[in-house]
Amino acid sequence: MSRYLIIINFRTLITFFLSIAVTYLAYEFKVVYNIDLTLMSIAIIFPLVFTIRGAFRRREKALEHLSRFKAGLKTVENYMLYSSQLNEEGKNQAVENIKKINHSLYLHLTTLSEDTSDLDASINHLIEFIKNNGEFIPKGCKEKIFRFLRDVIESSDNLVAIHAHRTPISLKAYCLIFIYIFPVIYTPTIINKIGVDNPSWLTFFIVMLSEFILISLYNIQDQ
Repeated sequence: MSRYLIIINFRTLITFFLSIAVTYLAYEFKVVYNIDLTLMSIAIIFPLVFTIRGAFRRREKALEHLSRFKAGLKTVENYMLYSSQLNEEGKNQAVENIKKINHSLYLHLTTLSEDTSDLDASINHLIEFIKNNGEFIPKGCKEKIFRFLRDVIESSDNLVAIHAHRTPISLKAYCLIFIYIFPVIYTPTIINKIGVDNPSWLTFFIVMLSEFILISLYNIQDQ
């Protein structure tokens, strides 16, 4: 059930409050008019579609880089574990360093911080470990480890970049502002079409439903 409620947040509550407040005030002060909402719809829907498409493209790219990161890290781990000249203590230390890289990346992706010092440090620790224990790792194996480690570093850098550079803030602000002011323009037109003498709950329902759809589409790009 939680996956269906993930698009509901504090912005949803704000739009519900605005929908109720604007509709109440429109009835209270008898604000009714009939205007063409085509331009308003384009002003909201087009940027929303653009940002949602961009968000899904970034998601696809992120999944691609994440699978490459995981595969590269797992391959490096396997090469370390099957290095016959490396003792058990060395193997355990290598696995621990690899786990730190994995943990550091996932921890970074769950925050809004752009500081990657922990991730960089964990990668450097593994590189230093490989250099310090180079005599216990066969030359051919070591070359393959560094090749796959390069894939790990490139994919992690791409994931960090995708995480940091999302939808432009100005475009998101533009969409959100128009969604918030939408009831002000939309409600009197709905009252005019439904009729002042008809039940007001129908207007409340239509305005709240319209706002819920718009803000839910907006919230999708954050997932």
